Amino acid sequence: MIEAPHFSAAGKKHGTAFALPAELFDGTVNESVLHQAVTSYLANQRQGTHATKTRGFVTGGNQKPWRQKGTGRARQGSIRAPNWPGGGTVFGPHPRDYRQDLPKKVKQLARRSALNARAREGSLWVIDVVEFDAPKTARFAELLEKMGLTGKKVVVLTHGAKPNVYLSARNVPRVEVKPYAEVSAYEIIWSDALVVEQGAITGEPVTGAPEAEAPTPKRPAKKAAARAKAPAKPRATKQAAAKKAAANKAPAKKAPAKKSAAKKAAPKKKGSE
Repeated sequence: MIEAPHFSAAGKKHGTAFALPAELFDGTVNESVLHQAVTSYLANQRQGTHATKTRGFVTGGNQKPWRQKGTGRARQGSIRAPNWPGGGTVFGPHPRDYRQDLPKKVKQLARRSALNARAREGSLWVIDVVEFDAPKTARFAELLEKMGLTGKKVVVLTHGAKPNVYLSARNVPRVEVKPYAEVSAYEIIWSDALVVEQGAITGEPVTGAPEAEAPTPKRPAKKAAARAKAPAKPRATKQAAAKKAAANKAPAKKAPAKKSAAKKAAPKKKGSE
């Protein structure tokens, strides 16, 4: 049975070591498969955009520099031949795909071998949980200092995706944070120290882990209350303005009625005469 140093969430070392599960950490390291995985990973990082010009892609050299015979010099057909300065390149690199695919079980075996290699060397640390309420680089650097990992190439494997932990370690040099299920064999071999959460190994969340507190929306509540109170005054003023307008329009409507009555009375007098 392989054991690993066990630390608390605050970076304090426990008195007893953590017993790694035997079904995963059996101490077997398949070096040939591990070499294939590392070679494949590095090859897949290449872009393959390199290119050189052959004599067919170099500008110029469309005519013979001198006649075939009679000059005493060696015969030449183009000044862009590979033996001329400025000519084409023979057997130069051209754009290509360097990708190497491995079977799924080969990748799993290589990843398992990398974990066993680090555990067998004593470069694997188990921590209860790594959790921050908000991104804070100083707290993460302090945790590494308490564990004695300052200045080393450290890979922290979390139980699932944790954005706050990732953002806290982003500015720390030579430190990578990844979910346990997404780490590759090359990244494990690259590290000098491998810090793994206990929940990532056992598959169960650690009880008593600090939970992130949800921010209380105080300012939006005040703004909502202010917005709710603000429309009350314009409504009252609009109602008062409507009443005043109605009062002013009421007497104006009566005046035209009198004029129409006077106009109707005039023809009656003409008819009586």
